[in-house]
Amino acid sequence: MTAQRVAVIGAGIGGLVAALRLAHAGLDVTVLERGLRPGGKMRSLPVDGLRVEAGPTVFTMRWVFEEIFSECGADLSDRLALSPATILARHAWGADQRLDLFADHEASAAAIRAFADAGEEDGYRRFRARAAEVYGTLEGPFIRGERPSPIDLGRRVGLAGLGGLLRIQPFTTLWSALGDYFRDPRLRQLFGRYATYCGSSPFEAPATLMLVAHVESQGVWHVEGGLSRLAAVIADLAEERGARIRYGAHVAGIAVEGGRIVGLDLADGERIAANWVVSNADAAALGKGLFGARAARAVEAVTPSDRSLSAVTLCARARTSGFPLVRHNVFFSRDYAAEFAALRAGRLPDDPTVYVCAQDRADDDSALGAPERLLCLVNAPALGLERPLDPTEIASCETNLRRKLTECGLTMEASPGAVTTDPAGFERLFPATGGALYGRASHGWMASFKRPGARTALPGLYLAGGSIHPGPGVPMAAQSGRIAADSLLADLSRTGRASTRRWQGTATSGGMSTP
Repeated sequence: MTAQRVAVIGAGIGGLVAALRLAHAGLDVTVLERGLRPGGKMRSLPVDGLRVEAGPTVFTMRWVFEEIFSECGADLSDRLALSPATILARHAWGADQRLDLFADHEASAAAIRAFADAGEEDGYRRFRARAAEVYGTLEGPFIRGERPSPIDLGRRVGLAGLGGLLRIQPFTTLWSALGDYFRDPRLRQLFGRYATYCGSSPFEAPATLMLVAHVESQGVWHVEGGLSRLAAVIADLAEERGARIRYGAHVAGIAVEGGRIVGLDLADGERIAANWVVSNADAAALGKGLFGARAARAVEAVTPSDRSLSAVTLCARARTSGFPLVRHNVFFSRDYAAEFAALRAGRLPDDPTVYVCAQDRADDDSALGAPERLLCLVNAPALGLERPLDPTEIASCETNLRRKLTECGLTMEASPGAVTTDPAGFERLFPATGGALYGRASHGWMASFKRPGARTALPGLYLAGGSIHPGPGVPMAAQSGRIAADSLLADLSRTGRASTRRWQGTATSGGMSTP
């Protein structure tokens, strides 16, 4: 039989996983990546001669990747050095208000009791139980396969599961639901931050996002070399299995003839012949028409009001003192409602919450005595296309960031080589998104059902990535790549046109991913 050619647009984690699985199954796979490195948003930047992780920094659900590697005849632990985090994150509300969450649940409960009181400890235990219930209810029927409609979800859980769906409070906002467990506004703020893991507001996102607490409680891992290293490892494995990855290849359009895909057209005029295409670009780029009018009709357009949050990030080497940093640190604003009201109105908040990833640390908060690699991040509206921030606004944002760190006791002396990226910069990296980093915002109970699934209305076009079901975050995006590959292979099997070259059975996607 004629070999089935697959072209993958983009070497983000979803595209890489799809390419790996399809190449392992025996298909002829070519990945076209506009950048010069794999990873997409899992990127690093050179700062003063060292590379600083500039994208995702939290690695959860290790077993998702263990399954992906195992399904392709490899062992994750042989290729990537991982170490478990003891401290999940350190949180601060000022110089004298700090709270650590731990991998050890009892240690977290004791810390909350000491930070607040016994009532809040009890609320935390009840919250953890509810988060586990949410996870257990949604893991099977929602995450494992193609995106369901609300009716499909009801059918999948059956009559016995409908009570569970109602108990996870899909029609209640996360912020409101947290009031059932915590009286202390600082703890509502801490656990409400889980909405930002998918670029959303806790005042508009559904209570189902409390499942992130359960996922983090199952383990956070430090990755030697950062998450950009994970992308490089998967890219290497995909090439070992026969995939070709071309960097610096700008895809200008998806070629369609007779209602079916025939290949990809590059900006330099070259055509890459393909029977099947997996797009790892943001769904907004497809809907905007960046890959042609026919492909644009395959997905729903994403309006600026539907976008998730963007960010202003600062990658630096800096000497720090005062506040004892661990790997993951969060410095909270004084008024969370005001912060998200500003973002909703399209403004940078005057008093932002700041996330700092200290990349040369793990759980030891001892002073390093030397410059260290830092990623500092504040949330920003995704208007990098419509209303880019001017230099004065960016400078003000950096001033507010530093003021927040100073209020919490952290002194940071950054080197002159620090690199700032704003929403317009993310728009240049990921066109048609406005700088949104997580696809469509998860606002309202229907938001998760509005994300496109792997299959599209254009025969031969499949989708993967953080803007696709099951959602943003590294494990979620990896899961989308598994689903896209499995969907393509299933369709090939039904048409009887699958290649026999190195054909091997492919396991059905399973498991749960999370931001």
